[in-house]
Amino acid sequence: MKKDLLIALAGVLCAFLAGMAILAAQGYHAPRGFMALIEYSLMSDMSFGGTLQRAAPLILTGLSATVAFGSNAVNLGQLGQVLMGAMAVTTVGLVVDLPAPLMLPLLLATAAIAGGLWCGIAAWLRNRFNMNEFISTLMLNFLAEYFTLWMVRGPVKMTNANTPMSPPIADGGHLPALGSISSSILVALVALGGMYILWNRSRVGYEMRMMGLNPVFTRIGGCHNRENFTRAMMISGALAGLAGGLLIMGGIQHQFLIGIGGTYGWDGVMLAIIANCQVLATSLYALLFAVLQNGALGMELETRVPSEFIMVFQAIIVLFVVASREVSRRLVNLLIARRVASDVLATTRQPAEERVHGSVS
Repeated sequence: MKKDLLIALAGVLCAFLAGMAILAAQGYHAPRGFMALIEYSLMSDMSFGGTLQRAAPLILTGLSATVAFGSNAVNLGQLGQVLMGAMAVTTVGLVVDLPAPLMLPLLLATAAIAGGLWCGIAAWLRNRFNMNEFISTLMLNFLAEYFTLWMVRGPVKMTNANTPMSPPIADGGHLPALGSISSSILVALVALGGMYILWNRSRVGYEMRMMGLNPVFTRIGGCHNRENFTRAMMISGALAGLAGGLLIMGGIQHQFLIGIGGTYGWDGVMLAIIANCQVLATSLYALLFAVLQNGALGMELETRVPSEFIMVFQAIIVLFVVASREVSRRLVNLLIARRVASDVLATTRQPAEERVHGSVS
């Protein structure tokens, strides 16, 4: 664990150095740019609250990809599941008006169920027709995008709006703020704790992790791979759907807007890759990405570095961390191989030397 942490820190440090070199090569003041990024994402109550609010859906979409990839299932439909979760919360929030103690759990459950069922379609297609979930989850993204676009242009359209959007949901569905911090981060942390226990401390999580490492071993060992695959896909979809629900319930406007899903889906995939499908590591990298994304505008305002640079920088972090992990793995394997080879040579040399000494005597 300590070794993995040091490798990850080395990769992130190298990525920051590479990012600063890129900015310097373009004529920007790199240190001042990164200082502005930190200032606008962490150094005030409002900026810190905004960073945590952005981190909440990132944690959930990262966990969604982690559960899927770690179980040998390919779920690339986080974007569609986020949209379906957000639309489900919007629809129910417009129809139902209950007190907050009843409304909030109802909407959170609605978001998770919507995302889980949407991802469950891909699991059913895989089990029933052997359709690759890589393709089906991608295609379901387009279906979700066009379906939600139709919804905000028709059934849930806000009248007299200049652009397609829904009306705000009922007040009971608004997540309360703790000062400048949205309580959506608390929902994400509860989900993180639940997933850590499920993934690392339960039989179901063990079977899914082992299926991700070697599905043949788990099948021979008596695990039900088909059921575990379906379970992993639906849990993955539920987490992404919950992220979509938080975008409505914990947002500022509390309504469905075009493009509300943003890049959360693809960011989740990157987070799972960079964290090597580790639950806690995924959440830590989600916080890092939230700092970068929330401070990007400040970097642009202060130093005129385009905010799009953060997208490039996130990709650089992924490349350097994954590369450092692979290089360290190969280096360790090389050292082990050399040590074993030297031990073998030593044991083969010793009898030969004894024979020589015996013949001389």
